[in-house]
Amino acid sequence: MRIAPFDMDPFKPPYSFVPPGVARVDDDRSLDITDVTIEGHAQEIGLRLYRQAGKSALPVLMYFHGGGYVRGSIDEADFAARYFAEHLPALVVSVGYSLAPKFPFPAAPEDAHRAALWVQTRGRAFGGNTKHIGVAGHDAGGQLANCLAFIARDRGDVRISAQALFGPMLDPSLTRLGDEARLGSDITAKECAACYRAYLPKASQRMHPYAAPLESMRLAGLPATLIATAQNDVLHVEAEKYASNLIDAGVLTQVVRFPSVSHAELADHPAALQEAVRFFQWRFDARAHR
Repeated sequence: MRIAPFDMDPFKPPYSFVPPGVARVDDDRSLDITDVTIEGHAQEIGLRLYRQAGKSALPVLMYFHGGGYVRGSIDEADFAARYFAEHLPALVVSVGYSLAPKFPFPAAPEDAHRAALWVQTRGRAFGGNTKHIGVAGHDAGGQLANCLAFIARDRGDVRISAQALFGPMLDPSLTRLGDEARLGSDITAKECAACYRAYLPKASQRMHPYAAPLESMRLAGLPATLIATAQNDVLHVEAEKYASNLIDAGVLTQVVRFPSVSHAELADHPAALQEAVRFFQWRFDARAHR
């Protein structure tokens, strides 16, 4: 389906860092990869930067891994991050945000915001053009990318050009999930509920617009959005509903459902990643000619 209005241990970080600012270069010399540590909301967090060797003045893409807010790492986001660095190309900043239940809401969104501020002040030193910043993510990372777009709009301190959300978790009420048996979904309502309980331990948090964007009445002013969904995923219903809400709010929005793909597969699905590459190229080019 396509709608295009425009032509498991959450307490132990599952990655290690080289000293801040020290580059680790791939054996094939195609990408420069640098790990840095920055101050987060509740603890230090890691960023992993990817760019084509020797390139500069690249648009910046911030990427957020999946894992239901309680799992995942920048290691697990490596395939998507490399893909975007190689095919956009871009300076890709993969964000290792804090995980629940040890660090519940709003730690992860605030980590995302601090990472964005770091990108604005330090991105040029790593070859980035900070006038062109996009955000993307899968699963919980899709929601955090979207949340960062909300925060940037509301605080006015970061300019986000576009966002791409892959199978995002958008509805803590779980009232818009698809039929997992009929869809053959690889994730279940029970699993989603457990993730939300860890991430949003207070009932009042589950209606906060930064946690439940599907309930928000203030969507105007968000950046152009690509929503990629998977046919065999209970989350595709709420994601496509959110796309409809964005369109109604006047946000340039594209939604694409990929057939015979599961929720987990969507994160690294080449066709979905290529769709996002085309989307970001269009947005970055459009901003460059304003």
